[in-house]
Amino acid sequence: MELIHLHDKTFKPYITEQVIDERVAQIAQNISADLKKTLPLFIVVLNGSFIFAANLVKKLPFPCEITFVKLASYQGTQSTGQVTEIIGLTEAIENRTVVIVEDIVDTGTTIEKLYHLLKQKKAKQIKTATLLFKPTAYKKDIPIDYICMEIANDFVVGYGLDYDGLGRNLKDIYVLT
Repeated sequence: MELIHLHDKTFKPYITEQVIDERVAQIAQNISADLKKTLPLFIVVLNGSFIFAANLVKKLPFPCEITFVKLASYQGTQSTGQVTEIIGLTEAIENRTVVIVEDIVDTGTTIEKLYHLLKQKKAKQIKTATLLFKPTAYKKDIPIDYICMEIANDFVVGYGLDYDGLGRNLKDIYVLT
């Protein structure tokens, strides 16, 4: 792996595809142990979570459903602190077990908004799964049930995560230099 350049920024290798795949498999096993007797609905937060979600559900040995929501909270390399709902939830979730699937949880603003929305819609059980978690940046009380990897409060791209639209297609994760 070598340095990459996206727009005006340079990124260095951080987490390999192999490490990511191993961690996703472990999280899939944990979710299977907890939810195999339910028919969970995975609510995938677009755009960044699409690769993680696809690889996660492929590893689940039981039936599940998937839907997508699109929320926005980033501009450039910074969280705006505000969440904008771009595409909303259309599935009925009352009395359902749902799993929010995030690419990265840092301040927690996005996951908190979605969690409370699901509570209002009377979900029976709400679980959260994230590829990356920034514990030093997290400022909310919503439990994060399934964490693939904890990282420092650094800006990362790849494996679905982007910098102003670029980098989502990278198979590995890179960190801003």
